[in-house]
Amino acid sequence: MSAFGHTSTASEAMTSPETEAQPRRQDTTAREERAHRILDTAAELILRWGYDKTTIDDIARSAGVAKGTIYLHWKSREALFAALLRRDRVAMLEEVRHALVSEPDGATPRALFRHLALALMGRPLVKAALLGDTEVLGKLIRLKPKVQTSAALRSLSGGYLRTLRDHEAIRTDLSPVEQANVINATLYGFFVITPQMPDDHRLTDERLAELLAETLHRALDSGRTLSPEQTQAIARATLAFLDETLGLAKERLRLSLSTTDLGKDYAR
Repeated sequence: MSAFGHTSTASEAMTSPETEAQPRRQDTTAREERAHRILDTAAELILRWGYDKTTIDDIARSAGVAKGTIYLHWKSREALFAALLRRDRVAMLEEVRHALVSEPDGATPRALFRHLALALMGRPLVKAALLGDTEVLGKLIRLKPKVQTSAALRSLSGGYLRTLRDHEAIRTDLSPVEQANVINATLYGFFVITPQMPDDHRLTDERLAELLAETLHRALDSGRTLSPEQTQAIARATLAFLDETLGLAKERLRLSLSTTDLGKDYAR
């Protein structure tokens, strides 16, 4: 007997919305787990052979699934590898955020660049996408639309850098767009030149990340002594910028795992 005088029957309990939703949740979870297993296999193969030499047949065979099963998740090889890149980017940004909140001096721009560099060094697929490495990503890079970084750049120059300027943390004689160019060119340059250095000039990843962060600090820092309130505001802005970037990356990954119709949004 319920509080309202109605006696619930066994059949009603079995057909409640919660009971009906359980199998759907289980199906969704099983589907996502299978997708991640396939992506794990694809990551191993692309790093071993490169994108152009890695086929759906190779992935299916190594993952122990039917070829048709892969097409239940992604309609093309390009869409599968887009999902792989997106997943790696989410993992990288989560790693950066975890490191930033543990920083003893707080989430400063300098710490952000240092941890971003370190995380990139440990993510060969994301680094290959950043550098346009066709040896690893092959024609996937050539298919990648030029607008892929537009949202991230707008968030950097239109949001984060303007906030840093408002709190007198960075120079104002350069525009946010110019500063965004400096940041991207420095990141790119550090990663391009490192493999070209002779063995006796190679540095550890940690030292390279410190030098990159120091270079950007010297290029952008205002030289002002900031108040505790400004320092706290900058830390909040740094984490907010990272959270916005991470949220966008997670949404794109969700789309890659929940739909097979991604059009040509391969590596965005």
